Amino acid sequence: MRRLIHTAVIVGVVAGTALIGSTNIDPTDKYGWGENTGWLNCRASNGGAHRAVVHPTFLSGYVWGENVGWIDLGDGTPVNGTHYANMDGSDFGVNVNTNGDLFGLGWGENIGWVNFDTSSAGAQRARFDGCEGRFFGFAWGENVGWVNLDDSTHYVAVGPCAFADYECDGDVDLDDYVAFELRLGGPNVPVTCPVFDTDGDGDIDLRDFAAFQAGFTGSP
Repeated sequence: MRRLIHTAVIVGVVAGTALIGSTNIDPTDKYGWGENTGWLNCRASNGGAHRAVVHPTFLSGYVWGENVGWIDLGDGTPVNGTHYANMDGSDFGVNVNTNGDLFGLGWGENIGWVNFDTSSAGAQRARFDGCEGRFFGFAWGENVGWVNLDDSTHYVAVGPCAFADYECDGDVDLDDYVAFELRLGGPNVPVTCPVFDTDGDGDIDLRDFAAFQAGFTGSP
């Protein structure tokens, strides 16, 4: 069950519905590392309001660097509702592409811009793997160099939300299914991560989500 919780909570919450102080970052697997930033804690809290959140198509909240202070991943309200534009300081943040690749910018008062579009790094590019429920690769800080989102023992993963509870609100309902569909690309999407095809029919749809809901331990 723990493995299913860890991998099935693909993306966290529906865009715009995260509660203040909520996070879907795993309480243990929450650290990145930079040679110049030190440990980066994605569950750090400043009065409960600054924790990072993984949404279907973007990130929000803050990361705490022991040597560099807060890094802003975005305010959770991209102007177009899907991705931050990153054209100016009014609508910036880190986005999640449909293939899991990250792009866009984070901001630290003490370190400047952190670029998460590192596609030129190939297999080491910054990305979120929905099947594994965790981040991989490196981001690049103009003043601090490479920031490692994972290594063999420390990485950043989603985790604490209950099985399929994308909103982290204690129940599983249609809003959670909307997030499920959005992250996977729409209804009846081809299977790219077999763990989600619960009925084995070759696509992922409402019947599969119903099976996830049946496994939820909170209120249906």
